[in-house]
Amino acid sequence: MRSTTTLTVGLIGGALIAIAAPLAASAHVTVTPDEIAAGEHGVLTFAFSHGCESSPTTSLKITMPEGLASVAPTMDSDWSIDVERGDDGLVSAVTYTAVTPVPIDLRGAVSMSIGLDEDTPETLAFPVVQTCVEGSTEWTQLAEDGEDPHNLDNPAPVVTVAAAESDGHESGHGGTDAAAAESAPAPDPLGGILGGTGLAAGLAALVISVLAYRRRA
Repeated sequence: MRSTTTLTVGLIGGALIAIAAPLAASAHVTVTPDEIAAGEHGVLTFAFSHGCESSPTTSLKITMPEGLASVAPTMDSDWSIDVERGDDGLVSAVTYTAVTPVPIDLRGAVSMSIGLDEDTPETLAFPVVQTCVEGSTEWTQLAEDGEDPHNLDNPAPVVTVAAAESDGHESGHGGTDAAAAESAPAPDPLGGILGGTGLAAGLAALVISVLAYRRRA
């Protein structure tokens, strides 16, 4: 009887761990898209679907990394926005404060437009401080070389900067024209011969008709 009880308790405990692990792994502040090409502009959306333990979220403070050419927070009636700027005039941090605290079982999201330049580093980390009615969580951890960021307890949202896209308009059109030229059917020599023969026959018939008319006249 004791062994059966122990087995049951073990199974229940294992099930709870299996359920809790995915929930803990998903309890992050995420950013989409997670890749932008150097020199491009894009809109980043920071989202979450949890609070601090069981407390609703009241604000998100997002710190800007070095290498951004521009930052423009998106206006949203669900959030008030406070922008901090550095000595260089560039946005250094943005705080989104919820008009109504976001319950732990609802998804919250804020967004901003950013611009990159050619010298932007390969990765951009956006540390986030999530403040709740009770408590706060700092999403600021960064993975070391070779470390899986999914193993971090409180990872910072990270955007990868891809190589700048080359302007392939000319080469693209050239490639299209070349492909069209290759795919175009070759001239049909038989058709040309028949066409020329038909034209000659028509001219001959016209000459004969003129001569016959002159004879009758």
